[in-house]
Amino acid sequence: MTIDLTGIIGESPRMQEIFEQLALAAPTDATVLILGETGTGKELIARAIHHTSPRRDDPFVVVNCAAIPETLLESDLFGHERGAFTGALSRKIGRFAMAHGGTIFLDEIGELPLPIQAKILRVLQFKEVEPLGSNRIQKVDVRIIAATHRNLSDDVREGRFREDLYYRLNIVVLTLPPLRQRLEDIPLLAYHFFDHFVQKNNRSIHDIDPKVLQLLRRYPWPGNIRELENVIERAVIFCTGPTLTTENLPDYLQPKHTGFTPPQIIDDREPSLMDLERELIFRTLEKMDGNRQQAAQILGISQEELDFKLRAYRWQESH
Repeated sequence: MTIDLTGIIGESPRMQEIFEQLALAAPTDATVLILGETGTGKELIARAIHHTSPRRDDPFVVVNCAAIPETLLESDLFGHERGAFTGALSRKIGRFAMAHGGTIFLDEIGELPLPIQAKILRVLQFKEVEPLGSNRIQKVDVRIIAATHRNLSDDVREGRFREDLYYRLNIVVLTLPPLRQRLEDIPLLAYHFFDHFVQKNNRSIHDIDPKVLQLLRRYPWPGNIRELENVIERAVIFCTGPTLTTENLPDYLQPKHTGFTPPQIIDDREPSLMDLERELIFRTLEKMDGNRQQAAQILGISQEELDFKLRAYRWQESH
């Protein structure tokens, strides 16, 4: 089956694994839970699943659960009848009804309050919704794709997320890697955004200086792909020559501000993966003032693994 990967860039092993899982899950009607840090492309993956599924010709409805006020969530998701509450001057169709026959994408589902979680569980179990102010049940045929940057298993233990809903969602789980764990994809993404913004802004810029790519590959990207996109857009806007250079990057990406010196290239040799990993680890620790717990969290590894790597790279606390 051909996967619709519109807008998704990645040749790293981690992304190839995601594509393989996507190809197997998309043709089914299974609920999908997409995990990943903010900015890793969860909505793009959700769209790829929908457009590769038998529901591709039906609606794809996106709901950002964190952006809708709690007082409006129930009405927004399930709809309401006229007169259901003060200000309900007309009948409203909810997002689930709008997605009938297609797919609903519940982004940041971990932010939903518990009462709404219970109603989502009912949709999963019985494929039905009950609009506010209505005494009739409405059947809906929707596939649910959910996403979150939160650790839902921790939220279940702490009582912030319903255990029964968690297990209903936890059927097909796709975990997107942060950008710092797919360094080989950074040049591909950089050129993808570069071409887009050069064309969008009608600029006469023909290439990216290799030194720019070196700096991009050494930054930990806490904002992930979204942050990289913003950096490239800004660089294109401020570039006045035929080549995008390091001078066009924001100050915080410059070596004099980031507190690290890029590995020297010998005989035009690109730095090894070990070089890149060492510099990324050292720079992240410096940014966190030596706090290993915070650095490990940013790097996406355990503190034990970080300690092992620091011993291997001969890190000194006074580094």
